[in-house]
Amino acid sequence: MILVQLFLIGMATAEMTAQPMQRHDMDTKYATELVKVGSVAPDFKMKTPEGKTFKLSQLKGKTVVLDFWASWCPDCRKEAPEVVRLYSKFHPQGVEFVGVSMDTDVEAWKKAISQYGIEYPQVSELKKFRETDIAQAYGVKWIPSMVVIGPDGKVLLSTVLTYKVEKLLTELTMPSQHGPSERVSIDGDHGRLQAIIQKPHLAQGQQCPIAVLCHGFGGRKDGPLFEIIADSLQAHGIASIRFDFNGHGESEGAFEDMTVPNEIEDAKKVVEYVRDLRYVSEVALVGHSQGGVVAAMTAGELGADDIKAVALLAPAGVLRDDAIRGHTTNSSGEYDPLDPPEYVNLWGHKLGRNYLKTAFSLPIYETAAHYQGPALVVHGNADRVVPYTYGLRFHQQWPGSEYVLLEYYDHGFSQNIYRVTDLVADFLVRTLKKN
Repeated sequence: MILVQLFLIGMATAEMTAQPMQRHDMDTKYATELVKVGSVAPDFKMKTPEGKTFKLSQLKGKTVVLDFWASWCPDCRKEAPEVVRLYSKFHPQGVEFVGVSMDTDVEAWKKAISQYGIEYPQVSELKKFRETDIAQAYGVKWIPSMVVIGPDGKVLLSTVLTYKVEKLLTELTMPSQHGPSERVSIDGDHGRLQAIIQKPHLAQGQQCPIAVLCHGFGGRKDGPLFEIIADSLQAHGIASIRFDFNGHGESEGAFEDMTVPNEIEDAKKVVEYVRDLRYVSEVALVGHSQGGVVAAMTAGELGADDIKAVALLAPAGVLRDDAIRGHTTNSSGEYDPLDPPEYVNLWGHKLGRNYLKTAFSLPIYETAAHYQGPALVVHGNADRVVPYTYGLRFHQQWPGSEYVLLEYYDHGFSQNIYRVTDLVADFLVRTLKKN
């Protein structure tokens, strides 16, 4: 129903911790017997593919990731590139990885190591899975499984889900300080918009690209998703501006007067503002949920000459379909989409008639199609607020766009927002700084 979905969209944006119940946490089924968090990780001694002896205690004092897998395991082969990616990301920061194989055929094991480009140490007992001492010691009943061990030798995480490992390692290694920022006020469509600019240190006369970050329904400029993106871009020489749409956060305007079209006008005014900054060379748009719709349509209206890159996170193209159906959570249960009420009460907000009317005929994809520049679309296949097919449609109509479907991720990417922020930052760095 449109109001339930809009509320969840806003909550996912404003408070990344306020998520719907995760339906795809496989740890509740497959990780119940894994070694418990807080316990001392059992030491072990096993052979490498070359026959050398390896002991876990050799890595004492370091953060260690144990990856339990086998070359004959389909799920392990599927996850292998992800584990290799995590190794490449975190090993330079001092995290050690050890692959613990349940293979019995040493040649098949070696072939898989070569096939996936695995560079971290590999060990095995070369026994059947259920007969290995290591599986008994660590409570491994399912592969792939992963165990993260802290420098003190105690278990920090036991899981069958790779994204949980990445989230933990990111939190253990990422800097805690935000970069310097500047607060500015911009004339919007329904009053003044409050915004925060972060930019890298620039020499006199030097320019850099800037990304305009658009939050979702009921959200605001503050919050971990956009803050982490802004910090990462700043570290890579790209500026950002995040702002509250009219009727949201610190910006002026009444919430009941907010519509997607007037949010598009807000976004265009922010783009106009940053284009006049002497240090800005190019402008990109990033939007989450309803902000993704705003970013896509704004890019369609302005074109690739003005907008050099677009990144959409779970874009809420579902808004028009829901408005056409006229489903709500008010006392009547639904309304006439051709004659909606003056407003509908929504958890302390008044969603205005103009919002419902404009959503009914909103040319989301038709307008976005006019943009033909570089684009990235990221969606989760466990998104129950905006099904991933709505994001896929943007990708399909933008030739050459990049599309990432994250398995098990919900609308707010609560499983691991760092994966999403990395994807956005990497895309913008590659796109905006390629010259």
